[in-house]
Amino acid sequence: MNNMEPHIHQKNVLKVKLSKLTNKMSPPQFVMLVFLFLILIGALLLALPISSASGLSIGLVDALFTATSAVCVNGLAVVDTGTVFSTFGQVVIAVLIQIGGLGFMTMGVIIAILLGKRIGLRQRLIIQQTTQSKSSSGLVKLCLYIVCIAFAFEMVAVAILTLRWMGDMGFSDALYNAIFHSISAFNNAGFALWSDSLSEYVNDPIVNLTIIWLLVSGGLGYIVIVELIRKRKWKPLSLHTKIVLVSSGSLLMIGFVLLFALETLNPQTFGQLSVSERIWSGFFQSATARSAGFNTIDISSMLSASQLVLIILMFIGASSGGTGGGIKTTTFFVLILATINTFRGGGQIHAFERKISTDVIMRALAVVMSSILCVLIVALLLTVTEGIYEEHFMEVLFEATSAFSTAGLSMGLTSELTDAGKAIVTVTMFVGRLGPLTLAYALAEKKRKSKLGYPEDHVLIG
Repeated sequence: MNNMEPHIHQKNVLKVKLSKLTNKMSPPQFVMLVFLFLILIGALLLALPISSASGLSIGLVDALFTATSAVCVNGLAVVDTGTVFSTFGQVVIAVLIQIGGLGFMTMGVIIAILLGKRIGLRQRLIIQQTTQSKSSSGLVKLCLYIVCIAFAFEMVAVAILTLRWMGDMGFSDALYNAIFHSISAFNNAGFALWSDSLSEYVNDPIVNLTIIWLLVSGGLGYIVIVELIRKRKWKPLSLHTKIVLVSSGSLLMIGFVLLFALETLNPQTFGQLSVSERIWSGFFQSATARSAGFNTIDISSMLSASQLVLIILMFIGASSGGTGGGIKTTTFFVLILATINTFRGGGQIHAFERKISTDVIMRALAVVMSSILCVLIVALLLTVTEGIYEEHFMEVLFEATSAFSTAGLSMGLTSELTDAGKAIVTVTMFVGRLGPLTLAYALAEKKRKSKLGYPEDHVLIG
């Protein structure tokens, strides 16, 4: 027993030091640290020979890229998920997607509840950060709702997809594929076990509707879903929920109309499809571009105009508190309102009989500007590392936007990336998942109030 006492003492000292270190961290810094830890663990697991279908390690670089893509629910892949990874590797990816989509603190709360542990104030602040909840009250209950909602949506989809695929591949394979793709779709990850994603089911209403239902629901955000379940009527809904529903529905329909109209002129995509297939494909691509990453037609064969539409949809992304990325629909909606209001001569900015504060508008502007800057810097770096010339710039811009917005769509550049390009895209996926503001808050020092006041002056704009 005496020989064990020094080891126990060292272990307790290390525990105390770690506790002090984490207590000094702000919630955004802690979130960033845990995300990095999850990615590292995932990379080490995926680099194991058991994770590879060939029995040989895929290498740490590709494993790190895949783990980051899974935890950040992106979907970009440098290797084919269905053929390169073994069943063990695919299960690791699915688990990483689920944790990344639900949020590690949500999973932690469930485990703590099962173990009978108490959720402290600091843990509640971190939960508030990861769920983007407006209030610090009722967060434990919200975590329970989140888990129940996620598993309910996924289980319903698993049942539907299993029944649909049973005739094609047998019950066990159908169940396995249904579980993997349901997790991937609801969490807006975009990982598929087939090389052509879901192109085989371009005209399948069951597969299309099920996947669209999952990715749109996950993209709306748990807070919105909980509020819809509780209130069920339009009038008592919060301003956030109303904006999310209106903006999401509008972007879905606008994207569908534009893609349907443009790609109908393209003999390489819609030109080979029937009218019903064009409708399903246009609707699916409009929905999946908002951060889901699946595709039912070849993205690289689409017209440049259609690819630009996808870039815009990817950049806007899903909604705040959802499983998708991008600048978020609420951010886009608020800036559109501010722009319209400016053209009309200024005054109070409002929506649905509710005022939108100047602070919210300034934060929205900061998110958009930092996001544009990030995408442009990444595109610039990729043109250098990948040796891209002018005629292929659309591929680079598409890749940069997809990585930042965690959309997971690609025009084919991902599988051809150099190690330097993989490193750039890996960092971009991480930054895009956390969000520019969260990352800035995590890295910034404590806010200092200026003791100086300056006189106001005018600046010419436009």
